[in-house]
Order: sequence, then structure tokens, then C-alpha cells
Amino acid sequence: MPVRMVESSSPSQDPGTTTGNTLPPPCTLLSVGQSFSGTQNVSSLQKDEAWRVNVRIQGCDLDRGYLCGTMEALNVPMADTPVVTFWEGEIVDTKNYTFYTGKWGATQDDDIKHWTKFPSFPPLLPQVEADGGKSLDLSSYPYIFMRWKEQHFVNVGTDCGLTIAGFYYVCFSCGDGSINGFYYDPNSSPFQKLELKSTNDGRSGFSFSTYELQ
Repeated sequence: MPVRMVESSSPSQDPGTTTGNTLPPPCTLLSVGQSFSGTQNVSSLQKDEAWRVNVRIQGCDLDRGYLCGTMEALNVPMADTPVVTFWEGEIVDTKNYTFYTGKWGATQDDDIKHWTKFPSFPPLLPQVEADGGKSLDLSSYPYIFMRWKEQHFVNVGTDCGLTIAGFYYVCFSCGDGSINGFYYDPNSSPFQKLELKSTNDGRSGFSFSTYELQ
């Protein structure tokens, strides 16, 4: 959720290239109720700035390649209160979603530029360039790639000075539950980095049929 303005380790396992469109590996750290905390770097040419960010997963359906949750930015300068948004995510499982976004204004070149910023992605690049990664078997890969798209503001209006027009390219580590992401929006500073660590606090999450803040 950047400001609304225009501003000037390699993985240990080989994912292979077998067909089958298998699901990503199950991971207890990517499940309903899990929380993550960290920062989003929103620096520009004029200033360095980072917002503290909390993320909570509210729903996760690996069969559909879907997850959703809330994102809370705590120290946004132009906001009097923490800004909370609701987001929905696409899991790159090569069955429901590939590495090519195909919407939200992102071209295939944009996709490659952002995915390649994750150290865990380069081994997959040749196959992604060939077919978007459709023939990759990611079932044993120790990282899960996703896209997160903020859908609406929860506690503030659209006149809050922030935008949710873009989306995040996300890489989740099954090993330690860390999350890295890069925000894409042509009208915002490029490659704003999201860095989160699992808090693993064990609190309950949300169901798909109901939505409320805790």
C-alpha cells in the first residue's frame, strides 16, 4: 500500500521439469491464523522510509491456489491510525496459476524482472521463459511463490493518501516461514520490498465464510 504518487541463496532442491502440475509442499507456517511481522521499504529518491507491517493469513486453500488475509501498516506518516487492508493471493502452483500474471497491468517482462529478484527463482527461469513454468514440478521445492492483491481498505477511506492499485510478488520460505515481496505498480516507486518473519503465535484465524478483525 504505497503512497499514491509517481516517483522518479540458491535452493537446495532441484524442482525438475516433470509435468503433472502438482501442488506446493504443505507447510504449517502457511496456514490460517499464522501471523508475520516486518517492514515494507517505501524509500524514494527524496527520502528513506520504511513502514512496520503485520500480516495475518485468514484463509488458505492449496487446491485452488488461493489464500487471503489482512495487512496492517503501523507508522504511515500521512495516516492518524494504522492502515489495514484486505488482500487475496494467488499461489503459483502451475495448475491454477503460473508465473505469468496476465493482468493488473503486468507484462511478462515485468513478471520476470520481479521474480528474478528472489534468489530462489533463477533455477526455474529457463522453464518459466519457455512456458510460464507450466511443466515445473514444485511439489518438493522449498519455496512457494505467490501474488498478493489488496482488495480494499478495512479501516480507512480511499482518500487516505495511499493506493492499492498494484500487487505484490511474494516468495515464502517453507524452511523458516520468512516472506519477501516486491510491490508492482507503474505509478509507485519500483521494487518496494516487503520483508516479514513468522511470529508463529498460534492464534486462531478466520474461516472463508466470515470476516472480522481480531
